[in-house]
Amino acid sequence: MDAVTYPNDRVIFFITENMIPLRVAFDAQPLSADFNIKWTPAIITLDPDGNEHHRTVGFLAPEELIPSLLLGIGKSYFETDQFDKALGTLEKLLGEYTESGSAPEAIYLRGVCRYKSTQNPEPLKAAYEQLAAEYPSSDWTKRAYPYRLI
Repeated sequence: MDAVTYPNDRVIFFITENMIPLRVAFDAQPLSADFNIKWTPAIITLDPDGNEHHRTVGFLAPEELIPSLLLGIGKSYFETDQFDKALGTLEKLLGEYTESGSAPEAIYLRGVCRYKSTQNPEPLKAAYEQLAAEYPSSDWTKRAYPYRLI
């Protein structure tokens, strides 16, 4: 990632504006043990309290790293019940990175956020329908499958 992804201008800008990056060697103790680092690169999205919300392992191209980081930010907001912020982050991901590997999970999570913030189950069904139409073989489509019955 040092040769291709990290030097990318969009990646540099995104990380500078949205993250507090910390680079740790895979064998640096105690962090590598605390965060169960077994292979690199491992990119972990933490909230301000140090709780993990998203992890990727292995190489990501620039066009995949930014949406993965956005997904991590969205999951951090979602898992701390900040649904409006989560929705804003997920909408940004889905608006700018529809072809990314993070998009199916973002669609699923957006449906769950909308449900949790309104208690209306229709967004769950809409998430399944979009996943089935755009990503029929995705694991997230399979996870949303029961929502088709709503």
